[in-house]
Parts: sequence; C-alpha cells; structure tokens
Amino acid sequence: MTEAADVLEELGPWQRPLRAQFPIIVAHPELAYLDSAATAQKPQAVLDAVQHYLVTSNANAGRGSYPWANATTAAVERAGDRVKEFLGDPAPDRSSVHFTSGTSEGLRTVARDWLAGLLTDGDEIVVPFADHEANLAPWLEVRELLERQGVKIRVRALPYQDSSGDYDPAALAASVGPRTRFVAATHVHHVYGVDMNVHRIRRVVGPDVPICLDAAQSVGHVPFSVAGLDVDFVVFSGHKAMALPGTGAVWARGRRGPRLRPGGWAGTPNTVGIASLAAALDWLDAAGTDRIEAWTVALAARLTDGLSRLGAYEVLGCRSSLAAGSEVQRRRSIVTFRHRGIPSRDLGFILYSHGFMVRSDGHCQAGAGDADGSVRVSLHVHNTSEEIEKLVATLSNLQ
Repeated sequence: MTEAADVLEELGPWQRPLRAQFPIIVAHPELAYLDSAATAQKPQAVLDAVQHYLVTSNANAGRGSYPWANATTAAVERAGDRVKEFLGDPAPDRSSVHFTSGTSEGLRTVARDWLAGLLTDGDEIVVPFADHEANLAPWLEVRELLERQGVKIRVRALPYQDSSGDYDPAALAASVGPRTRFVAATHVHHVYGVDMNVHRIRRVVGPDVPICLDAAQSVGHVPFSVAGLDVDFVVFSGHKAMALPGTGAVWARGRRGPRLRPGGWAGTPNTVGIASLAAALDWLDAAGTDRIEAWTVALAARLTDGLSRLGAYEVLGCRSSLAAGSEVQRRRSIVTFRHRGIPSRDLGFILYSHGFMVRSDGHCQAGAGDADGSVRVSLHVHNTSEEIEKLVATLSNLQ
C-alpha cells in the first residue's frame, strides 16, 4: 500500500464527518467540486456565524455608541487578533492587520500605500513574473507611478528553477544588490501547487530587505507560521479560506520600514465578511490544518500518480513529484495538467458533463496566453479518494 493510501485510510474517520458539514457538497453528491483554489466552499459553522451576526448585532464599525455598533466594532477588532493568532504571530502587539476585499487589493495596498513612498531613484525590487497576475501588476504599477514623478526604479524578475518551477535561490543571489529594497513572493504556487520555499529567499536577500508574501493558496490549506517564514507582509483572501467572498487581510509586521497605514478614507468595512473570516479560522483550527494538508497532499499524490500512467496527459510543475510514493512530493492541494490533443477549455466542459467542476484556462498566471491553458484540480478537506479515482478513470477513457 502506498504512503498516500495509508494517509487516506488513517484520516478517513476524521474526514468523513467534516465533509458532512458542507451543505452545498452534501446537497450535490453527483458533483465533485475541484476548484477550491478559486474559492473554497463554506462549512455550516461559517454560515451560522454569518446569520448570527446579521440577526443579532449587524451595524457599522467604529461609527456608533449604541450596543450593536459597539459589538460590531469589538468583533472586527477580535477578528484582527484572530488573524494574528492563526498566522502564528510571535509578537502580536507589534504587528497590524488590515482587512481588504482579498489578496489582489491587499497586495495593491502594500504597493501603493507602503512601498511607493519608500523608493528613490535607482532602487530595485524583485518580484515574480510567473506567479499570479495579482502579485505582479501592483509592483509594475508602482514603477509607472514613480516614473511619472521622475523617479526611476528597476524591477527585477524573481528567478525560477526549470525542473521544478520553484524559485531559484542561486540565481536570485545574482539579482540582489545594495539597491535591492523589496521582494515579493508566493507561498504556494496557484498553478503548480508547490511550496515555493520562501524561507530560502530570506537567506539570500539578507536580514534587512522586506518580503511581501502572497499566501492566497496557503492560508487555510496548510499550517502557517510567520515566525518560521520571517516575512514582513502576509496577504490572503478570506474566500479561499472558507470565509465569504470580498474578504481578505494584510498582516504587517512593521519591523523593516514604517508601519503600514492604508491611504484614503477608511470607509465601512465588510463587517459580515470579517465575521465569516473569524468563524472560518476557528473552524480550520478545530479541523486541524496539519491534517487538512496531509489529506489534500495524499489526494494530489493519488491524482498525479494516476495521471503519470496516462500518456495523453502532461502534468505541469515538478516532474519528480508525480508518483504517489515520491520522496519529493511537495504538491499541496493543486494539480494542473493538459491533454495532448484536447484543448483545455473543451476538456473542462467534458469533465463537467461527467460531474467534475474544475478550472480550465490560464489561471490568471502572469505572462500566460491562450496557448498556455490547462486544467487545474484544486482540493480541500471535503474531497474524497473516490472522487479522484473516478476522475482518473474518466480521464483514462478520454485518451
């Protein structure tokens, strides 16, 4: 029996009651939802928390002195503390949390309201050119903004390893110099599903360069510790972590450089979304992100192992991690592939006709065009080994 099968058998009694807590999953047993990297489904506890907030204390935050407003203000403040706790913040009194609509707005907030004011003529920043577009566009916008002000900065590309798609620390060393002021990186790649080993970036750039981390595919999917990563910003989306859409957060350490102070007028926060995020983090902690990671890694291993036996398919990312027993298996909850003859969008429609909901396009990857389309399967705790076996059998019939 493979290691993946052992994990799935051991965790089965833990996983089955959790799957039953997702009303939309239970209501559609004929469908397999395999698109959690785009948005995660919501457990009943999160739905209950949303309803409880709306029927007991729905009000604006920071703008009233009556009980409902006070309760909402306190709930938003507690949610910020809950984010720090969930991220393993070792010094919560020295950090801050700013709620946003999601990762895209959060990264833009760091770029526009923090980084832009720190850069001077000749400074350099290092950013990813093959991760999600949201982790490239804001930094290029900063360059354009500064150019209009007569300040020229250089944007260097974070280098990748050809064999794995992981960042290349050796090549990065050649891109870092005395004018390097900032690095943006991704924790788990949204196409390749690999842990990008961000801790190695800190060793290369040294102790003084701020690092901003796109954690959209890791928060809520894997155990997380800002203490272990030594980054300065963590940005993530609530909707990928089982909270409502339109919710996200920026955690800012405030150690390298000034504190983050988002510009503009602080309007009404997404109070119900923030309430849902606090409830989602509670649910994830209770379920155990370590076990969620083990479950989804095992499912991904079973899928990559099955795909590696089908000659009609090309799996994207690290070639050494395809077999279920591979010692370098580092794919988290994401497996992305192409059929050698069927266009990816067509394959997505075909798979839905068989009951599988997958993502089939360029996945918002920076630099990707129409020819780079692929099918992405992204897993979460409610998915089962039976769904993976059925998917592999369906893909086999399409060879």
